[in-house]
Amino acid sequence: MRTSNDEDVYTNLHALVRLRFTARGFNYLPRQSVRSLLSGRKRSRLRGRGLDFDELRHYRPGDDIRNMDWRVTNRTGKPHVRVYTEERDRPVMVMVDQRLPMFFGSQCKMKSVVAAEVAAITAWRVLSVGDRIGAILFNDHKSLESRPTRNDRRVMGWLGDLTGMNNALSVTAAHGSNPQALGQALLMLERAVGHDYLVVLISDFYGWDDAALATIRRIRQHNDIVCSLIYDPLERDISMADKLVVSDGKYQLEIDPEQQGLGEKFEASFESSVAHVQGELKRHDIPVVPIDTVTPVADQLREKLGGQRVLA
Repeated sequence: MRTSNDEDVYTNLHALVRLRFTARGFNYLPRQSVRSLLSGRKRSRLRGRGLDFDELRHYRPGDDIRNMDWRVTNRTGKPHVRVYTEERDRPVMVMVDQRLPMFFGSQCKMKSVVAAEVAAITAWRVLSVGDRIGAILFNDHKSLESRPTRNDRRVMGWLGDLTGMNNALSVTAAHGSNPQALGQALLMLERAVGHDYLVVLISDFYGWDDAALATIRRIRQHNDIVCSLIYDPLERDISMADKLVVSDGKYQLEIDPEQQGLGEKFEASFESSVAHVQGELKRHDIPVVPIDTVTPVADQLREKLGGQRVLA
């Protein structure tokens, strides 16, 4: 059992439950603050609950006279009505990456811990507005599915499974990293979602390829997708480290990033990979929300999905 002293390396269920009190001040809806990364998105098919104003148009025989907009009618001299559409329940599915490449962090938290926190905060936020939340959890050798629910105990159940996957990560694991696991998890996700879901992909997107993009595109045809790209600052700027020690769990090797331009080559490779993923997703109108391992996750979500740092 992990102790609370190493929550930056391994998460635990209590830590993920505590995040419930931080799940405020942001949302995944298309109507956003101008500072939000989701501002300017095309109007989504996905709505909340209640009645949502859709359009103002000329009166047609059979329209409910109670929806008449008398101000516009008087100004134009022609009868106009306000049209409303019924908003529907919006099921949400999060897909959370807990593979070996996520078991990395240079300053504060491991990418795997940050991914778990993004999933937990998203779940608590979704439950707070009365919608259903489910999950696809995956590591290098298995995937787990939990159907969308509004039941707190069932959400706690898959958060517990997520904690188990997280705590199983180790550089001395018998099984190495599996780049194909991302594509396999996406195929499971495709089978799990129907129409009009919100899908939140939480990963560093290691193993990204054309097949993964094709699956995401098929899911995107009938659903909304938001990608949380988890990264560590050292991946983008390796010059912050004077010396690096890498290990396969048995042997260690010290590396100087300045020698033979290793640091520049590493950074260029990382930026090229990330730029490719972001470029392909952007081309298909899929927002990418970068999340780093240093800044508190809730603050980043509020800044990038709520347009503000202050709790709302």
